[in-house]
Amino acid sequence: MRIHWYPGHMAKAKRLIAESLKMVDMVIELLDARIPRSSTNPDFEAMFADKIKIVVLNKKDYSDAEVSKAWLSWFETLGVRAIMLNSLDRSDIRKLKELIFALAENKRNEIKQKKGINKTIRAMVIGIPNVGKSTLINSLAGSAKTKTGDRPGVTKAKQWVRIHPFVELLDTPGLLWPRLDDERTALHLAYTGAIKEEILDVEEIAHFLLEELKASYPDALKARYFLEDLQGNGLEILERICIRRGWLQSEGLPDTQRGAKQVLDEFKSGKLGPMSLEYPPEA
Repeated sequence: MRIHWYPGHMAKAKRLIAESLKMVDMVIELLDARIPRSSTNPDFEAMFADKIKIVVLNKKDYSDAEVSKAWLSWFETLGVRAIMLNSLDRSDIRKLKELIFALAENKRNEIKQKKGINKTIRAMVIGIPNVGKSTLINSLAGSAKTKTGDRPGVTKAKQWVRIHPFVELLDTPGLLWPRLDDERTALHLAYTGAIKEEILDVEEIAHFLLEELKASYPDALKARYFLEDLQGNGLEILERICIRRGWLQSEGLPDTQRGAKQVLDEFKSGKLGPMSLEYPPEA
């Protein structure tokens, strides 16, 4: 299937981010720990080449711990500062704060030596839609400073949030790229909620998700939906899930539209268990 998505507000978001670059010293890029490759925006590398950068693999509690360790090792081999994080875990937030403040202090000292001023260090938080940028900023700030929501497109404008006497964060709208020509990338973004359901065929998306989970996490899939086996394709499995859960139409047929939305929602919220859909290149 082909998923093409680049509405007007995406173009506006890219302009807003580009215009803000001259004001920031640091970039914190959030990836979804379940799909680090697909949630990496290919436009970002060139845009932020001269900035201090931290990669945060968010939603670690939803991802497979062993696969996540492999991703951290892979980023380390590239010389990239990467940290695995649950943005609602205080211990994880404390570790990220320590890293941000240490890098900010180094940058302040560098600027002080060159220009003789004590500069506030500004960091931009970037990522695809629905990866948890606003939730992370609220956790770093210790209060609800920005709007959050379990759907893409909640953040629509720039929001500066001070998390330290000399550190401010900029929340930015989620940004996708103009064409999603790689089917696997497009599907993974759809599974995790980066693309609005309104433009998707949710039954087809759920069919592909169930096919992937059948191959990679069959036991978790059977346990969640009380299935004895996973025979058939994704759509046939979806129909059996609907029957087991009682999601039926008035005439007794499986309500696959409702079932598809429920399966996708349960995957997005981690209710199917810790799962990773992508491995680092050498794996």
